Amino acid sequence: MQVINLSYPDIARQIPAGAVTLALGFFDGVHRGHQRVIATARQTAQTTGTKLAAMTFDQHPSVVFQQADPDHVRYLTTVTQKETLMAEMGVDILYVLHFDAAVGSMPTQTFVDDLIVGLHTETVVAGFDYTYGPAEIANMQRLNAYGHDRFEIIEVPKAVDGTEKISSTRIRAALDAGEIDEANDLLGYQYETAGKVVHGEARGRTLGFPTANVAHSNNTRVPGIGTYATMVYVQGRWVMGMASVGRNVTFGDDRPITVEIYLLDFSGDIYGQDLTIRWGHRMRGEIKFADAAGLVTQLQQDEQATRAYYDREPFHAQPRLWSALLTDKED
Repeated sequence: MQVINLSYPDIARQIPAGAVTLALGFFDGVHRGHQRVIATARQTAQTTGTKLAAMTFDQHPSVVFQQADPDHVRYLTTVTQKETLMAEMGVDILYVLHFDAAVGSMPTQTFVDDLIVGLHTETVVAGFDYTYGPAEIANMQRLNAYGHDRFEIIEVPKAVDGTEKISSTRIRAALDAGEIDEANDLLGYQYETAGKVVHGEARGRTLGFPTANVAHSNNTRVPGIGTYATMVYVQGRWVMGMASVGRNVTFGDDRPITVEIYLLDFSGDIYGQDLTIRWGHRMRGEIKFADAAGLVTQLQQDEQATRAYYDREPFHAQPRLWSALLTDKED
């Protein structure tokens, strides 16, 4: 897959020749709703003999419109993760547009002329609620008026799970509440984060459960407080782990939230190394124990529960960066 970083207005020389079917969206999480958009575009591209392209932004529009701190906007997927997912879904070209004030203030007609027609688009595919400017004038229902019959338009209907729309907002809420199983179902794959191993209090070692303390960037949305069964990519292989997101309340109140992972069937010094964490299943919330002995007993039970989960779900223990994309899953 070809990844092209666009900075408006200097984009014309970066656009490859040839017609494309263009999927539009911010695609945070590349969840099942987004996957339906990409799958529709892929089918159209195959039918029309065009390349499959997708366009996303490098940062959330709130950075421009609400002046949010770009270093503290938390995403479901980084641009690099989007690239991985898009490549797995057969996208030929991924355009990553730098979303700045110039793009944010762009007239609607200019957006269509330069960032749809200008990409040699034969067919546009987007979700029913996609906007390319103020929602009241730049919605899918009005796109044909701006297009002037220069491209075809496919509007993908709402994807639902249960009675609610599948959305990045819904997934963020599930993650913040620690409902990783719900978030994974909505994503269509198991959620992943990446972080670096840093020094901690080394208390786990004295308990017989040495943990890796993992620091994430401010842009990463870590699941809410709880204990999770995880797969961790470390030193070139995937290993099982039990992850604790919490304040270690057994050893004092008002402590900062940390991410600590005990790696099963693994030994070695990994301080300073980068880890990828695949969050599989939430086993319990945080518990304040009367003493360290009570905590050790619970950790032993957590290890058994982690192994039992991956015995039941062996597919999720396979050594692949992303689990299967459930594009064809019925909603």
